[in-house]
Amino acid sequence: MESARREILTARECGLVACRRCAKVWPIAQTTCTRCGSPLQSRDWRSLQRVWAWLVVGIICYIPANIFPMLRTQVLFNTSESTIIEGAVELAMHGNLPIAAIILIASVAIPMGKFAAIAYLAWSVRRPERLRPRQRHRLYHFVEFIGRWSMIDVFVVAILSALVQLNFAASIHPGPAAITFALSVMFTMLAALSFDPRMIWDQTPAERTVHE
Repeated sequence: MESARREILTARECGLVACRRCAKVWPIAQTTCTRCGSPLQSRDWRSLQRVWAWLVVGIICYIPANIFPMLRTQVLFNTSESTIIEGAVELAMHGNLPIAAIILIASVAIPMGKFAAIAYLAWSVRRPERLRPRQRHRLYHFVEFIGRWSMIDVFVVAILSALVQLNFAASIHPGPAAITFALSVMFTMLAALSFDPRMIWDQTPAERTVHE
């Protein structure tokens, strides 16, 4: 079947703007949504500044999260500390490979991937990219979806701290890395939420021509 070329028109080019809170469409000259009272804005280019700010702070917090101990274990009079990677390696050495893999993926692979994806999206709206707008829009929604699973390591520490409290025999407490890791996750989530995905579709007509 031969491919047919067609040009996609955005709502902005049609003189329309959608409310980001209730999704009602208004003429572009409208400044306030009369349904929910939210201000209407076709594009929020200042959101890129917030994206980069939150992202940089998230990366800064992620560095000590991998250097300082995530878990402090005390058995009788012996105290041991372990970072995220050390804890995963210790689990793997004891035969818990699936749990170790989950911790490494949720605490290392997912945060690093989120950093790269958010930076790529913020960078791509200013420059022509190989990925089509539809693919970048899917990447944005994937970053939003996967963000909630980044806290799994903090949840594990919290559960262990609550369960393993055997009086004077043994106790588990979260280390300073738990705080910085939680802050890093929150800051990257704020970076993703600050990004205006409508800017992804601001391309030239030739770049918006697709094949079907």
